[in-house]
Parts: sequence; C-alpha cells; structure tokens
Amino acid sequence: MQVLWDLRKTFRCAVLKGSTSDITNVAQEVVHLFTAGSQGQKNTVLLLISDEQMLDKLKKCIMSTIAKNKIVTNKPVAILLSCVRKDVLLESDNVVLQRQLSDKEKQKFREKREELKAKYGDITQLHGFNIMQTNFSERYIQKSCEVFRSSRKARRPLKAQLAAFLALLNAYAPGSYLLESECLNFLRYKNSMDNDGAVEELMQPFSHLIVTFQQNDETKRRVRMAHPLIAKCCTEMLAHTGVPRSDTTRNFLNNFCRDEETEEFPQCLLGFVKDILTKREAKTQDKTGSDAKEDQERFSKLILDIQKMEGGVQCVSVLKVASKKFNQNPFFPQALSRFYYIEMKNYYQAEMWAKAANLRDPKNSFIADTLGQVYKNHLKAKEATAKSREILKLAKDAIEAFKHEEQLAEDEQETDMKEDGMITISNVFNSRGQFGFLQVCKILYDLLVSKNKTWREVLTKNVPLCSVLHMLGDSKLYRFNDLINILKDEVERKSEFFDKYLTYSKYSTDKEDPEYIFKDITDCYRKYIGNSPLKKTTQKIAQALQMLKKNRAATSAGVLACLDRAHTEKDLKEIATWWKEIWSSHYPGTAEVNYILAVIMLVNTGETLPAYSKPFKMFGKKIPMSEKDPPEQHMLALLLFWPANSEDECEFDLSQLIQQMRLSYEHTYQKHFQSRYLPPLFFIGKGQSLERLVHRKVVEQLSHKSNETKLDRSNNWRNESIFQNDEVRERLLRVEGRVRNYRVFATVGGTQIEIEANSQRNLWRQRRVSFYIGFTIRGPVAFSIQTENHHSGKRIYLSYMHVHNDTLLVMG
Repeated sequence: MQVLWDLRKTFRCAVLKGSTSDITNVAQEVVHLFTAGSQGQKNTVLLLISDEQMLDKLKKCIMSTIAKNKIVTNKPVAILLSCVRKDVLLESDNVVLQRQLSDKEKQKFREKREELKAKYGDITQLHGFNIMQTNFSERYIQKSCEVFRSSRKARRPLKAQLAAFLALLNAYAPGSYLLESECLNFLRYKNSMDNDGAVEELMQPFSHLIVTFQQNDETKRRVRMAHPLIAKCCTEMLAHTGVPRSDTTRNFLNNFCRDEETEEFPQCLLGFVKDILTKREAKTQDKTGSDAKEDQERFSKLILDIQKMEGGVQCVSVLKVASKKFNQNPFFPQALSRFYYIEMKNYYQAEMWAKAANLRDPKNSFIADTLGQVYKNHLKAKEATAKSREILKLAKDAIEAFKHEEQLAEDEQETDMKEDGMITISNVFNSRGQFGFLQVCKILYDLLVSKNKTWREVLTKNVPLCSVLHMLGDSKLYRFNDLINILKDEVERKSEFFDKYLTYSKYSTDKEDPEYIFKDITDCYRKYIGNSPLKKTTQKIAQALQMLKKNRAATSAGVLACLDRAHTEKDLKEIATWWKEIWSSHYPGTAEVNYILAVIMLVNTGETLPAYSKPFKMFGKKIPMSEKDPPEQHMLALLLFWPANSEDECEFDLSQLIQQMRLSYEHTYQKHFQSRYLPPLFFIGKGQSLERLVHRKVVEQLSHKSNETKLDRSNNWRNESIFQNDEVRERLLRVEGRVRNYRVFATVGGTQIEIEANSQRNLWRQRRVSFYIGFTIRGPVAFSIQTENHHSGKRIYLSYMHVHNDTLLVMG
C-alpha cells in the first residue's frame, strides 16, 4: 500500500478488492481508469492484486479489452503488482521483498521514530511500525506478547479465548478478521447502542495487540491482531503454556462457525476457515541438490503444525469438527479423507469421508479424485501376499472411481466458469482421472506379476484369463474378466492422450509438469504394450505398427516427442522406415503425415537424406485442408510451404491455412489445453528444404551447449532468454513484421500475415519489428519481438523486471 501511496502522482493507483469472479469486468474497469479524462491525460494504472491464480487470465482480458476499444498509446496501460505473502521463497528471476532493512532504511526509520515520538509521545503500541523499525526483532515481538505467557487451558476468561482466536486466524491467514459485532456477542456485551471502544475496553490486557478498523463506510467494523508476526508469536506462546492449536481451533469453530443452513455467520468467515484448514502452501523441494522446484505441501500450515506438535489424532478431530459445522462444504471432508489415507493409513475412514465429500459436490471432478486416490493408495499398500481377488477388487474400485472422475472432467468443460461458494475455479481441465487410471494399472501389474508370472501374459492379452485359471489357482478370478480385458486398450488410449497433452502443452510458461508424471506413464505403457511379446503376423503393416507402438511412436505426438525421449539417430531411422512401409501400403489415417514428420525429426539429428519428393508432392495436393483434419496435418502444411525468405511468395494463402489450423485446434484440443501453455514444436531456421525446420529440442541443446549453467526449460519461453544465445540466433531466421492494434503481423511476400505472439506484453506499442517464427499445435507464433529502428539500423530491446509473479515494463 505504501508503494501505491508513494506513486499516486505518477500512476493511477488502484487495489483489487472483493470477489474476482468477473475478470472481464475488472479488465474493463482498468481500461476505463486508464482512459479517464481528456485525450492527453491518459495514464498508466498501477493495480495491486493478491491473487496469483487469476494473474494470467486478467492480463489476457486487459489485452483483449484494449484491442476491442482500439486504444493506441505510447505508454503501458497497466502495471500489475502482485503482492502475495509466502513463508517459503523460491529461486527465480523475480524481485523478492525480504524482512531485512538496509542501513539507509534503518536510518530513515530512526528519524521517523523520533518524529512520531515528538508528535504522539508514547509510541510503544504502534506495533507495525516498531516491528519494522527494530528490523523485525524477535525480541521486540516476544516482549509485546508477554501477556500471553500467563494463559492457562482451564477456566480461561472469554477475552483470553477471543484473543487466542484472533491470534490463530491472523497467524495462519494474514489479513483475516472477525466482525466487531461477533466479538461483542462472544464477550456477552449487552449495550448494542454504543460499541465505540467496547472491544478495546473488554479485551484488557490484550487490547494493545488488537486493532479495530472499518474498511469503508459501507462495511462493518472489524477486529484483528496488530501484526501477523505478533499473531504467530502469541499462538506459539499459548501452545507452550498448555493451550494447543487444536483446542483453540475447535473452540473457535464451535463458537463462531454455526451450521451453514442458519446463515448466521458472514461468508468471509468460511473463506478464512477454509484457508487455515485446507489451503496448501508452496514448499521448496530440492531432491537433486540443484534447482528448487515449487510444489504444494500435503496439508495446510495449521494442520501440519498440529500434526507436528500434537499428533495426527488432533488433526482428525479438528477436521471432523469443521466437516460437521460446514455440512454442505466438500473441502473439509476432502481434507479429512486425505489425512486419513496419507498420514493415518486408515483407508476405510478415508473412503467414508471421500464419499461424503462427493455427495456434497457430486459434479466436481477434483473432489471426485480423492476417492480414487484412497483406493489407489490402499492398493499400493497391499503386500504381495494378499490374495489376487482382493487386489483385483481394490483395483476395480479405483478404476471405476477414476473413470467417473474422467467423465466429470469432460462434463466440466461444457461451462466456462463455476463457483464453489468463495472462490472462482477457472476452466482447468482435470487430467488426474486418466493419470490415476494409469497409476492403478501399473500397481496392479506389479502386484499380480510378482505373485505369478502368468499374469504378465493375461494382462498383455496374449492369453485369455479363462485358459489359465488353473495356473492361477483360483477359478473365481473369472469374475474380473471384463475388467482385465479393457486394461491394455485403455492404457494405450490414455497413454496416447498424455503423449499429446505433454508434448503439445505444458503446465504454464514458467512451470514444467512434474517429472513423476512422465515416469509413471512410461512405466505403465512399457509393462502393458512396450514389453509385451510381438504377435506373430506375416503382414508388414502389422509388424511395423507393433514396432512403432513399442517405441511409443505410433502417433504424430509420439513422433514429435522422439527427441525429448532421447531416441537415437538409429531409432529415428527405424521409425521413419516403419512409417514409410505403412504409407507405401496406402494405409488409411495419418501415415503420410507421420512419415514426413519422422523424416523431419531425422534431419534434426544432422542426418543427410537422399531426395525423395513423392510423399511431399502427394501431401501438397491435399492443401488447402478442412478444419476437420487434425492440427498436426495443418501444422505440417505450414512448415513445408512457409517461404524460406520473407521476400518469397507462398503458393497458398497463408492466412487461410493459419485460420484453418486454429479452427482444427479448437475442435480437437482446446478443451484439454485451454489453461496450459503451448510450447513451440518447430522454428523456421536458415537454410533450404527440410534443414530450415528446427525442432525445439535442437534450439534448447544449442543454448545449453554454450551455457555452463543448467538448462532451465521453464524460463526458455517465459522470458525468451534462450534467444540471446549467439548459436541460437545463428541457426534461426529472423523475419520482419509490424505490431498494430495489439496484434503482430509477419511480412511474407509483401503481405501482412497475422500470427500470435508468445509474449503479449510486446504488443503494447505500434511499430516495425522483427522476430523468430515458431509453430505450436495451434499455429505460428512470434518469439523475441524486437523493435526495428530503420534509421539507425539498430534494434531496440525491451527488458522486463519481474516482481514476484508479475511483470513491470521497463523501457531500455
């Protein structure tokens, strides 16, 4: 807030408060604030927000609103300042504000302290200022909280209990509060006509640690602790004096959180309770001893602290109280179920509470995931001595739960947004059901095969179950025949889905999908398909298809992922040969496309191939294509026929080809990829023919080879630093174009072709530019957009300073 106050004359400062469910309306308000006043009075909006999850969508909405209003400006429309409290600092390019004063800041605080003393006299209760002035001194904080050292568990007065509630809330949900009217009711204060100063008076000797405030004239008066660090210290002191966190939490839930049906508590209170009991914070994980990776803790900070200090039984007790008090909310029983199966290993209780959560929100796929996880972890905990029937029964339950979740995830894509009562959940496609299915199949395979090697032949469908029941020693196993018959085909189908999902998209511009996802999918596929014996056949096509499946190259995505999977040049030659055999036999489907893609991948290994133009000529005859053709086919058409030089004309209408590809993408992949980042698959490079088509992996290897630091794929495409590498610049072709109306156009044969921009922040000013062209599964994209100064023959670079998770524009 101080930053906004200091910059109020430089920018139009604003704070995003309340519900952020209508992102479009927020974007319109930002643009309206920018354009307020006369034409010459437009000014950049500095917007403070505290919700990381809606940052990307808000940026896109603001850009869309700017373009829709046809705003032309030479200054940034908005600067988004993301301010999020985090206990764990992760290594990144962001600027992190730390709890430590510089010598200059210390001197300024000393001067300010003398100024305040001269004006107010006693400033001992200005805790927020004093904490900063003492450089966040632990000694000062503990001294301020001394009054809590005398607390006892038994027969505590109401004011001591209320102080404990406020401390707990503010320690684990900074910014939370209780309404003054609620506090007075709890303290049994009867004079409703005059409440001014009542809380402070009734709360002695704790009142110097409490702040009563009003956000604005329209809101009710609120009560909170003076500072989150004081709240944290008070909570720790209470625990040391015999008032544990679990007792305080249960007492708070029983006194302030009434049944939802009565609606006797403010909606914000549900949000605060949800935060302290279910919000999982980011943690630093460093398994390799190198770069830290962000991941979530298993439970909320409060639950983890209760577990550490008091044991799991108390965590269960607290979550049960919350589940019963908020008897319509699914998140508390979900958290309780997770605690039962992860920490207590009580799978039957976990199953019961997971089902309870499902009943409260039967259409939420993320809630449904918990039941599948319970069965999966129960199956994983089974010993090899368990009976095959018992193993198969659990596997069947898990598979049915994950298939139900998968269906719910597909159904959720029918609506754009939904509300869960407090926060807005964006339309992120939930792939956990399909991934959970593969994990269960992998566990099932390992358990059964360890008991009897015959199961390997059964699960890979080389022998029918009915023919080997005597070898398995249990004729009643036949009841699972239907389940066993679908496993191999379903593993293949879901693995193919993830081939596309993980090759064509990634979690976000600055975060990779977890490594265990790739590993588990690969292991499961290898068990059911990769290592299964080849079926005897005299048909070359069938043999080639079997070999392609063993090498996970039986789809376009599989072929395009070959370099990421470290396939050798020899492997790629074989893959290209198999696809050539299939294509030569006039096999229906994408054989032609996959053969050409395999050849392009082979060229990217440095292999020189003899001229063989027949498949390329035949493919060219299919252009232009229909939007019903797969996006891979459209991408290949653009790759093959994109001019090698900006001066050359294309024999096809590039704008039409691009539009058809986007329509094809929307029809095929958009509902699964819409919340994810689409990384480039290829770039246009220097050279002729297929040599100018440079795979993304080659670009990354060029950058890594000349850079001693570890390859950071997460930053390659977010900040586009990879294009600063000399070898990368030498390999890729920079093309000219223009930016206008917040869109970028490539100049091809004298024609302006609209393409997408990897970084929307580069489109804020109209100008002549140059860039590299990459191709995602949605179409061509401009990377490393730089201003072209034709008068001086120099390029003007734009640099960006990252502040936590957002970006401030700095011209340089």
